[in-house]
Amino acid sequence: MAHVFVLVCLWHLTGVLGESVSVTEGDSVTLHTGLTELMDDELIKWKFGAENTLITKINVMASSLTVYEDVLDGRFRDRLKVDHQTASLTITNIRSEHAGVYQLQINSLSKSFNISVYARLPVPVLIFNSPQSSSSVQYCSVLCSVVNVSAVSLSWYKGNSLLSSISVSDLSISLSLPLEVEYQDKNTYSCVINNTISNQTTHLDINTLCQTSEGTYPTAVLRLVVTALMGVAAAAAVVLLVNDIRSTRA
Repeated sequence: MAHVFVLVCLWHLTGVLGESVSVTEGDSVTLHTGLTELMDDELIKWKFGAENTLITKINVMASSLTVYEDVLDGRFRDRLKVDHQTASLTITNIRSEHAGVYQLQINSLSKSFNISVYARLPVPVLIFNSPQSSSSVQYCSVLCSVVNVSAVSLSWYKGNSLLSSISVSDLSISLSLPLEVEYQDKNTYSCVINNTISNQTTHLDINTLCQTSEGTYPTAVLRLVVTALMGVAAAAAVVLLVNDIRSTRA
């Protein structure tokens, strides 16, 4: 009886409507029963979804543990683990199809867990755009991009201060956010993508990504210009040679 009283008090403290649990896709999550040991008269069931599909059952009196891996087209196959001492349920390598409501029943008591599964976040990619200038000041134009994301925010930070941000809800799309900084700027900038439970950050190295200074071009552009000029000079030499031959024959 004391065991049941403690369990009822614990579940009351965690909320009558159950617990909300967030997890990243590919990780494992454990739904805790709050028990420290199992009593002989307990029948424990874990159910999933709106249809309350039975996925595990523990009959302590019969010393039996059953895992129903083939239900729901086998989506839980090789993913469910039950603690023999506490009956807590662990779901391994979780996917979006495992998101939803899980119901725990211990005899006449019940409690629910609502699991939300978030996709693993990509690392933001920084793309250098052509240099911009305003009077005597040159700017480095950088685009921060991520692809195939949903329920995230993409932001630029100057140190710890937020500069700009863009968000997307449930649609899986690509996001881009521009930034312009002076070439001589010594501040630290970073692009951050985040959702409810995690984030990924890429830091902007102005000296590496924006290899230019006032009055000059980036190395790659300079080489291209020199090559083009050499080609023009060679073409001019050919024209002069042809004209010289024609003059001689005349």
